[in-house]
Amino acid sequence: MGRVSQTQAKENRQRVVEMASRLFREQGTHVSVADLMKAAGLTHGGFYKQFASKAALMDEATTHAFGELAELHTAGLERHAGQREAAQRELIDTYLSVEHRDNAADGCPAAGLAADMGRARGPQEAHRVYAEGVRAFADALATEDQEGITRLCTMLGALVLARATKDSPISEEILTTARAALTTASG
Repeated sequence: MGRVSQTQAKENRQRVVEMASRLFREQGTHVSVADLMKAAGLTHGGFYKQFASKAALMDEATTHAFGELAELHTAGLERHAGQREAAQRELIDTYLSVEHRDNAADGCPAAGLAADMGRARGPQEAHRVYAEGVRAFADALATEDQEGITRLCTMLGALVLARATKDSPISEEILTTARAALTTASG
């Protein structure tokens, strides 16, 4: 089998980062390199040609996930012609939805990676990126009346609890109650 072109190598690397971003949010960072590469449609041996370590991939996957989150917020602002309150309301409605609860792979990295970041030992680039991403998300949620951290904690806590109770009626009640509290508080 011949060598892949530089263009193909870049595409393969991006595919691995995107797949890792999804799998880490859905299953946690304990996903094996072999399973990750298989999900990306590539061989296990190709991993170390692209990444120095799994930790290096975690750094890139975390950056990618928070980049997606920032893009969603920007797109919401654009859809609402820069009206921050309307964009925030849409974000809250989407975030605290059954669809988001049931789709962790494409969901919020703050929620999907929280447990793994909490267990991480020592300084890591992924941890720094995570903390900066949480700060940026909280800042995007701030209103004149409510701090963004308060809103983010309510949203993230509700999402985590709703996911943990998914097969119980309380799951949707958690989402509905948190959504109502946040949208009523914002006017």
